[in-house]
Amino acid sequence: MKKRNIMAIVTVLLTLCPILIGLLLWNKLPDRIPTHWGINGRIDGWSSKKATVFAMPFIMACGQIIMLAAVYADPRKKNIHKKTMTVGLWIIPVLSLVLNSAVYAIALGMKISMTIIIVFVLAFLWIILGNYMPKLQQNYTIGIKVAWTLNSEENWNHTHRMAGKIFVAAGIVLLLEGTLLLTGIIGENVSYYLMIAVILVSVIVPTGYSYLLFRKEFENICLLHVYLLCYSVKK
Repeated sequence: MKKRNIMAIVTVLLTLCPILIGLLLWNKLPDRIPTHWGINGRIDGWSSKKATVFAMPFIMACGQIIMLAAVYADPRKKNIHKKTMTVGLWIIPVLSLVLNSAVYAIALGMKISMTIIIVFVLAFLWIILGNYMPKLQQNYTIGIKVAWTLNSEENWNHTHRMAGKIFVAAGIVLLLEGTLLLTGIIGENVSYYLMIAVILVSVIVPTGYSYLLFRKEFENICLLHVYLLCYSVKK
C-alpha cells in the first residue's frame, strides 16, 4: 500500500477517534453538552450527547476526506513540499482530537477556556505554516491561490516568502495574546476581536502584496509594448 494511502486512512481514523473517546465516557457525559461559545467565552449553545459524540467528529472526517481528495487530485501536487503537505493533512485530525477532547472535558465539569485553547492552537498552526510557506511551489491546493500567484511563478514565490514572515509574526502575536488571556490581563471579548484581526491581516496583507506585484509586472509589460511600438514606428 502506498504511503499516501496509509496517511489518508490514518488521518481519517484519528479524526474519528473522538467518537471512541466519547463512547468510553458515555455514562459520565451529560445528556446536553456545550458545543458553542459566544464572543465573551460563555456557553451559548448545547447539543445532544449523540450529536456531540458522533456528528462532530464525522463532519470533521468528511472535511478531511475532501482535503485529501483535493490534494491527491491536484495536477501540481508534486510541487507541494512533502513536509508542508504532511502538516496540511494533519491539521483537521489534530483539531478534531484537541477540540472534541476539550468539549468532553468541559462537559465533565473541568474549568477550561475554549477561547484560550483555540488561540494557542491557531498560534502554533500559523507559526508552523509560516515556516513552510516559502518552500511551497505553485499548486492548486495549499497556499495563497489567487489568479496572480497561479499565473506567475515569480509572483507566487515572492508572495509566499512574504506570507511566511507574516504568518510567523501573526503566530507570535497569537501566542502573546493567549498568554495575556491566560493570565487575565485581557478579557475574552478583547481576545476574540484581536484573534480575528490577526487572522485577517495575515491573509489580506500577502494577498494585497501579490496584487501589487501583479500591477507592477503588468505596468512593466505595457511599458515594454509601448517602447517596442515606438521603436517599430521609428524604423
